[in-house]
Amino acid sequence: MDWGLARMIGSKVLLAGAGALLLYWTISAVRLVISARGINPLIKQFFTQVASGQVDGAYLLTTKNYRSHVNRQQFIRFLAGLQLNKYRNLKSGRPRIQDGQVILTVKLKSEGNDELPLDFTFAKVDEAWRVDRIQRLAAA
Repeated sequence: MDWGLARMIGSKVLLAGAGALLLYWTISAVRLVISARGINPLIKQFFTQVASGQVDGAYLLTTKNYRSHVNRQQFIRFLAGLQLNKYRNLKSGRPRIQDGQVILTVKLKSEGNDELPLDFTFAKVDEAWRVDRIQRLAAA
């Protein structure tokens, strides 16, 4: 086999590999966007209920699994510890899929540019998304 033929075959294999990788990435991105539909309205509803003092409503947006590990009083103490009243803006990051759940990092920002990053884990319950975990992250 001569060198030119080997190089031509190698180039085609490399292009095919790059094409397959691009196709896989595109399919994964579309799958993530489709599966995460409904999460942003849930986040908005969660924070709207907390801001309006409807903590029980926000608590009911969580899964039974969450409520079995975190009772209502612990949930209220957790929210009080976050001091959410000093934050005005909410920015959500890119969702990640892990073990059939979607993880989304939400950053709350105050007017003084303080930032509170929270990881929300969502699970699908009866075709609707619910909060399965809330974890405070170290500020960046």
